[in-house]
Amino acid sequence: MNSGSLQISSIETFSNRFVGLVKVRTSDGSEGWGQVSPYNADITAMVVHRQIAPYALGADALHIEKLVQEIPEKEYKFPGSYLRRALAGLDTALWDLHGKLENKSVCELLGGKPRPFRVYGSSMKRDITPQAEAERLLRLRDEFGYDAFKFRVGKECGHDQDEWPGRTEEIVPAVRQAIGDDVALLVDSNSAYTPQKAISVGRMLEDYRICHFEEPCPYWELEWTKQVTDTLELDVTGGEQDCDLTIWKRMIEMRAVDVVQPDVCYLGGIARTLKVAEMARQAGLPCTPHSANLSLVTVFTLHLMGALENAGPYVEFTIEGSDYYPWQEGIYKPALVVEDGKVKIPDGPGWGVEINPDFLEKSQHRISTLD
Repeated sequence: MNSGSLQISSIETFSNRFVGLVKVRTSDGSEGWGQVSPYNADITAMVVHRQIAPYALGADALHIEKLVQEIPEKEYKFPGSYLRRALAGLDTALWDLHGKLENKSVCELLGGKPRPFRVYGSSMKRDITPQAEAERLLRLRDEFGYDAFKFRVGKECGHDQDEWPGRTEEIVPAVRQAIGDDVALLVDSNSAYTPQKAISVGRMLEDYRICHFEEPCPYWELEWTKQVTDTLELDVTGGEQDCDLTIWKRMIEMRAVDVVQPDVCYLGGIARTLKVAEMARQAGLPCTPHSANLSLVTVFTLHLMGALENAGPYVEFTIEGSDYYPWQEGIYKPALVVEDGKVKIPDGPGWGVEINPDFLEKSQHRISTLD
């Protein structure tokens, strides 16, 4: 370690089953906050201390890209999702720390400018009737000014099945008729279809001017997805699940999708997401990340999108509240607010938000230190 470097002296996690926050402290007392990927976050927090902290403690906190590259190499026998989900906690905490030291937002560190950024209202529900979905999207359009929405079609990993017979064929025209022609409509099928069925559904989507068909085939079947992409006119999108950069390289080179959708927390943080976005930029593809809840992942994504040259036209913003995602409430403040269909990228240092002490008090705490 070079003399004078800003050493990482401790790494703390505050987790429950759904959300895990990471606090990094350095040798001079500086701190930064990040988040591991949501879902099974208590397990991921264990990975932080077992497989991330041993290599990060004592390292230079400002050499983020170097750390993010070296840790998976040190743990090369564990190339899968949990290591990357844990790595995201370290990466995002270090970006926050860097921003606070420079008195800049992460967006500014990345070369962007905090500003209101267009969002699309993202529905997670499949157990909702087409009429009820159409009515609530119309209500949200009028209340918050959304000019883009995403809703669900097919059945998750559905083997060509629908959530119930005929739902997809009913919900698409119902939403379009209710919402009007001035609102962009996107759909997500969550790996529902074989290529033949996806293409059939896609033709119907095109008839109703749907602009975005997400994950039409099982996400691991890149050749299947490419068949759909090559056949349809609307944008076929995907990639949220993928955490391996070699898969991303292949996906982009073969043009399996029209729009890449990495998830900052699934992929392993900002530094790795920047690599995917750059691969996409060189291929002439836009990047519209996955950020399907209002934990810190949406904050991270807003900062990133404010700086990307090939940023897509909007950021995903869930419309589900505490009744659906009770665990996403009260993690940080101020809460993100939609006005005129946009959310302001926080402009304070780092991520520009403060962690709620009440969340920390209710979480399982663990610390790894240099000592």
